[in-house]
Amino acid sequence: MLLLWSIHSRALLCAGLQKKMKIYRPHRATDEELLEFHSAEYLNFLKRCTPETVNIYSQEYRRFIAGDDCPIFEGVYQYCQSYAGGSIEGAFKLINNEADIAINWSGGLHHARKEEASGFCYVNDIVLATLELLKYYPRVLYIDIDIHHGDGVQDAFYSTDRVMCVSFHKYGGGFFPGTGDLDELGMGRGKYYSVNVPLMDGVDDRTYVDLFKHVIGEVMAFYRPSCIVFQSGADSLQCDRLGCFNLTLKVHLTHVASVFSAYREILLCWIRCRVMLPASDM
Repeated sequence: MLLLWSIHSRALLCAGLQKKMKIYRPHRATDEELLEFHSAEYLNFLKRCTPETVNIYSQEYRRFIAGDDCPIFEGVYQYCQSYAGGSIEGAFKLINNEADIAINWSGGLHHARKEEASGFCYVNDIVLATLELLKYYPRVLYIDIDIHHGDGVQDAFYSTDRVMCVSFHKYGGGFFPGTGDLDELGMGRGKYYSVNVPLMDGVDDRTYVDLFKHVIGEVMAFYRPSCIVFQSGADSLQCDRLGCFNLTLKVHLTHVASVFSAYREILLCWIRCRVMLPASDM
């Protein structure tokens, strides 16, 4: 198991779990790595725009920033490089057989698009890491249990069959981002490779676990992925200020364990992170 270092890792140190992991401080993603998905114009905007110069770049701001939940702050581009570098580094470790499991505690920013920041997400580390994995693995399964639909990842791979996206999320009533209905199935070669499980407020442990096991079981049998990317958004837990589900921490642990235990060691991961696991022997 490989753990990509961040401030979240301090809790693991307190529990002594670092003895069972290799801890790395990942590199900052380079411009070239970010350009694998994002446009040069968008990245240049993130580089140049600061809180003091927002008015100067007002036209670009309106073009590249969706809503008011992605403010420009000092060092925003370096922040993006840091969390994206963690996910990209995890992909490299897996491809080079240096780890079976990679965790980036700071990753999982699934709303960002090629030229748009959205939902607190500026660059899409999941898409960037998945693109690296696709250079080696023929099929990647993406599973998202954040309460919000993984729209940015789905859009990026909507027309390919090399990535299957499965998202369990709240849908309806104007809930952000407003996508993820049952009829969003993909297009072209990617038709039927987007699977959405839209849910209502208050879904409980029993209902969620039954749905998850059934859907993921069918997906695994059909798709037989070479690698799994898992976004485990903590906002689907009960009492989250942005959420509206009634799920306990035990359910999040059950989700991850049920997916990975049959192929590698059990991985328990519940905070906002993304997990990548090679499953070449599936």
